[in-house]
Amino acid sequence: MSALLTIASGELENPLVPPIPELVIGLLAFVIVFGFLAKKLLPNINKVLEQRREAIEGGMEKADAAKTEAESVLEQYKAQLAEARHEAARLRQEATEQGVAIIQEMKAEGQRQREEIIAAGHTQIEADRKAAAGALRRDVGKLATDLAGKLVGESLEDHARQSRTIDRFLDELEDGAEKAEAAR
Repeated sequence: MSALLTIASGELENPLVPPIPELVIGLLAFVIVFGFLAKKLLPNINKVLEQRREAIEGGMEKADAAKTEAESVLEQYKAQLAEARHEAARLRQEATEQGVAIIQEMKAEGQRQREEIIAAGHTQIEADRKAAAGALRRDVGKLATDLAGKLVGESLEDHARQSRTIDRFLDELEDGAEKAEAAR
């Protein structure tokens, strides 16, 4: 019924336009709330947003620094690995060379020992031959002296003469043996 009264009074109010006192009070309340928010909340909001921005940028910088450091460490690791491989190859080569040198040294030592043994054997054989020749000379000389003494009928006890006779006899036998070998 109030709508009919309003229409009857002849004034038409626009429902979209509020009355002036309400508009002033609403505008005043808005300015107060906006001022309060601008003074109290907006600095805190800006501060939090700035901290977030710095944290994000710092995190990104830290991530970039960590990435750079990781790449650097990876390059160092690769370089150390390559150096270790090179060192291992060098050590293998040195070991091979040392092995060859040791084998050659052992062969040379074996050859030297063999030659020493052969030389010692030749020396021993020569000494044994001389000892046998001396013993043979004495035995043959004694037998020859005894035989000559029996043939002549007198004793040949003079040692100096006996030695000269035996030496001359054996020298003549050796010369005859050498001439026989040369004639072959």
